[in-house]
Amino acid sequence: MKLIELLYLAFSGTLAAAGLTMVGMAVRAYAQTQHRHMVHLSVGFTLIVGAAVATTISAFMNDFQNPQSLLTVNYFVTTLGFVFIVFSLVAE
Repeated sequence: MKLIELLYLAFSGTLAAAGLTMVGMAVRAYAQTQHRHMVHLSVGFTLIVGAAVATTISAFMNDFQNPQSLLTVNYFVTTLGFVFIVFSLVAE
């Protein structure tokens, strides 16, 4: 495995761990406060983590072929995640 592929795996894993930590924190905050915006926050981070993990898996399964499609889907799902995060911040 090439160094760049190892770095890609490491950064994807780090992003997933950090994102899932944020999901856990938002779910715990929802359980304590029952504020609905915490659900939106957790959905947003879940989508971002899902996009990162799915992109990494797809990239390795397809030997990094067709990166335009892969990145387009990644950015679409990541953008949806950020929309949920922004909505959680502005909705009360």
